[in-house]
This record gives sequence, structure tokens and C-alpha cells, in this order.
Amino acid sequence: MKIEQKMWSYQSGWSPNKPGDLNSKADLVFIFGATALLKDQKTFQELKSAYPKAHILGCSTAGEIYGTQVTDEALIVTAVHFDHAAVKSARIQLNPGESSFQAGQRIMEMLDKNDLRHVFLLSDGVHVNGSELVKGLTSLMPADVSVTGGLSGDGDRFKETFVLSDDVGRVDTVAVVGLYGSRLKVNYCSAGGWEPFGPQRLVTRSKANVLFELDHQSALALYKEYLGDYAKKLPASGQSFPLSLKTKHDEWVIRSVLAVNENDQSMTFAGDVPEGAYVRLMTANPEGLIQGARQAAQGSMVRAGSAPELAILTTCVGRKMVLGQRVEEEVEIVREVFGDNTVITGFYSYGEISPFAAQGSCELHNQTMAITTLAEV
Repeated sequence: MKIEQKMWSYQSGWSPNKPGDLNSKADLVFIFGATALLKDQKTFQELKSAYPKAHILGCSTAGEIYGTQVTDEALIVTAVHFDHAAVKSARIQLNPGESSFQAGQRIMEMLDKNDLRHVFLLSDGVHVNGSELVKGLTSLMPADVSVTGGLSGDGDRFKETFVLSDDVGRVDTVAVVGLYGSRLKVNYCSAGGWEPFGPQRLVTRSKANVLFELDHQSALALYKEYLGDYAKKLPASGQSFPLSLKTKHDEWVIRSVLAVNENDQSMTFAGDVPEGAYVRLMTANPEGLIQGARQAAQGSMVRAGSAPELAILTTCVGRKMVLGQRVEEEVEIVREVFGDNTVITGFYSYGEISPFAAQGSCELHNQTMAITTLAEV
């Protein structure tokens, strides 16, 4: 495996130099960046010329990861040449009235499943029910194939997100790359570091990812009571106070607020909040989140036995808000675990897609650090 990584910013242009060292040898290019840059036809054509044979996959973000640096309004390009693995890609535009479950099934049907090892998924981050998307995709996926990825971001605006797949970034898009070959080693793990506060509460009225009532009370009113002055900045401030949801496997996954509706007093989350489930409000401190990032990095190395060649970090915008000026510390601690030879890229997302660990089922997470690592043997 050979990897090259570049960054473009308004201040400095391309750094350390223009893309294209791998040129036609590149098989796959990951691009994470600012919304305006993802839509720019000129920028896309420049990258396509630099890597003419590569599949290009990327999305808009709430922050980009370049080594141990966290940027805003930049473009991070990571080109990969595989010595043995093969790459195939697919993308769909969401149809009117199509459920997220159906969208997940539709894009999975487009991938060749013969010798498939792993699927990396990027999705619209505002209009998709991420948990249903994952369920649809995995319902048609072979049992020995893993999936990771994330929901695209839009800074702290929560208005419009873009996904790029062999073309300029587009709204309402879901895209995947399939990675093939027995010599490709993929590992993954996700962890949070959040802490519960307040009592467990029962979801008494909801529809898919729209929550109306907790313990027969207005969920939005209850949230506002807990948030106090922060309630004025919903939905963005809700990223600092997510819900933890108990799954049917007795695991706790975190759900982030995407939108609130004052008219019907509802809250829309990035994934399902089913009736009859128990939830807890969560909060965090920087130290807990940083140690969660360490746990994710260590967990992704359990099966690998050695440091990966490439690590893709999908971490949540809510973590970025809580960490503030300390945000790079959660990336630095990943570097500390992996060492200096691992290339690190990634983005701050509206949802993370990953199993908890090697033997777990894939879930949509929020407010976690999810790490996907790649290496060839």
C-alpha cells in the first residue's frame, strides 16, 4: 500500500505540494472538506486529472482531520494505491418518498459481493435516518463483510450536506466503496467517553427518528429544562447533550439532535429512537472524550497486532464543540497509540457508522470516535 496526503486551504493553497505524486497508480482517493470546495467543479477536475484512474469518495464536514491537525474550511485529500486489493464504488440519489432502509438496500444491490471484504459508506447527514440506512445495507450484506463510515456534516449549521462519489459533491446522496481481496486487513472500533446524568426515561411517543414524548412528557420541553440557557441555541447546542439509547442487544448507543420543531414539540435525531426504549441524557468533559478516543484506537488494534498503514477517523461534531480549543488532543492521542508511520485522515460528522468492536453488529453512533484502519499483508 502506498499513500499520499495533501491539504488545500484558502490561506496556503496546496500543501506540501499539488496532488498527483501517485498519479495513475492511485486506486482510491478520500476527500473531506468544506461545503463550498466539495461543490467546486474546478477543484474536482483538478483532482480527477491528478488521479485519473482512482475512485474518488468524500463528503462535506464539520471539521477535517489531517494527521493530528483539525481544520475548518479546508480540503483534505488522501490517495491510496493498493498492492493487492481492488476497489469498486456506487452512489445513489435519494428518491422522493424512499425510506432510508430502502436506500441502504438499493445501494448494496449495486455492489459486487464476490470477494467483498469491507464497505465504507458516506451519506447525506441531514435528510437520512442513519440507523435505518445501516439496517437496509446490512440486510443484504454477506455475514463476513464489515461496514463503517459516517454521515456528512455542515459545520454547526445543520442545513445542507454534500457527498462526493466520482463527481462533484451533491445533496441527498449516499455513496459507498467496496474493498476486495483477502490480503486487505480492515479493523475498526468506536468509543465515546460521555457520562449519563438524570434518570433513565421511557420513550412513550416517537416515529422512527422523531421523538415526541419521554415518560408521557414533551421531550423538547424536558430537553429545554435540562439545557437552561443552552436551549436558545438548539439544535446546535443539543450536540453537547445527546441521548444515550439502550438497544435490543443491551448496548448503549448515542443519538444526536438534528432538528427541533416548535409547532409539534418534536425532536429529530440522526437515528431511530423507538417507542418502548429507555434513554438517558448525557454530558461530557474533555478528559472523558479524549480517553474515549484512546479506547477507540486501542480497540481497533486488538485484531491487527500492529499499527495500520491508514486510519480513517469519523468523529462527531458534538465532541468538537465540547473539546473546543482542545479538539486536537483527541487526534493526538490516536497518533500516540498508532505511532508515527500511520497516515491519519478523517472528518467531524453528523453520525458515525461502525460496530462497537470486532465482534459487534454495525450501528449508527453519535458523539463517538469511530476508527477504520486499513493495511495489506
